[in-house]
Amino acid sequence: MKKYLFLLSVFVLILAACGGEAPTEMTQIKLPMGYIPDPQYAPFYVAADKGYYAEEGLEIEFDYSFETDGVALVGAGERPFAIVSGDQVILARAQSLPIVYVMEWFQKYPIAVISKADAGIETPEDLAGRNVGLPGFFGASYVGYVGLLESVGLAEGDVDGNDIGFNQVESLLADQSEAVVGYGNNEPLQLQSRGEDINIIYVADYIDLVANGIITNEMLLAENPELVEAFVRATLRGLADTLANPEEAYEISKKFVEGLDDSRLGVLEASLPMWQATTLGQTEAASWQQTQAVLLKMGFLDAPVENLDAAFTNDVIEKVQP
Repeated sequence: MKKYLFLLSVFVLILAACGGEAPTEMTQIKLPMGYIPDPQYAPFYVAADKGYYAEEGLEIEFDYSFETDGVALVGAGERPFAIVSGDQVILARAQSLPIVYVMEWFQKYPIAVISKADAGIETPEDLAGRNVGLPGFFGASYVGYVGLLESVGLAEGDVDGNDIGFNQVESLLADQSEAVVGYGNNEPLQLQSRGEDINIIYVADYIDLVANGIITNEMLLAENPELVEAFVRATLRGLADTLANPEEAYEISKKFVEGLDDSRLGVLEASLPMWQATTLGQTEAASWQQTQAVLLKMGFLDAPVENLDAAFTNDVIEKVQP
């Protein structure tokens, strides 16, 4: 079950049972996810399983293809939406791709630095002169790592950073790295499941960077705002339900993630605090400024993007509030 296509007939029955009426025509949406099927996508699974997308006239197919570039597809108008991190939005805007971030799903940047407790690495300052393994000098892990160092006045040269690929757990357990950079809802759980006593430094505790959220195309947002609002509204309902009842959300996730058992419940539980907000989905201008500053420091940007405020909006979130 690598891709789960939700058929109209199923939703007709759901809506009929609730006393609602199914839309006469369904808009098909293929959503680039950016990763493999995983319980961290529970809000989207819940919105699909409970018929929230169908009530908005949307038929969703989750696209887990690794080769899929959600930014490029949305920028070209070939997909209406994708799940993308804020740093990628800024880089895309610098290349004149007309994408807009309309919903902040992860309110806290999920990257963390993990070390064995006996290494004595408890604060970012403790990383100075230490051997730190990264999955690569790209992507969210690298951006979060540099942002963390910058937040306490450290430069990359102050730390012995190494490309170890996606082998953080093995590298740390074998003492090939004194610390590793990974996702706060992933690698720490794997290490703890092996009985390892660890320290975790969460990037979000030191700097507010823009993490994963929903992007759309400027033209779609201008010409068909109702479609954007419908998708965001249904997704927010799934997110709210997941936060309110994570056990139910995890059971629903089993319908979408092949072979999922209870061993990965911790992934969902660790993700919940990263999604919570006073107003779900809202993003902050200061977060975008800080994210851009880190990208400039890294040399990923030659200059600040023109009109950074156009890269994101809270208008959709405000319109779909109950």
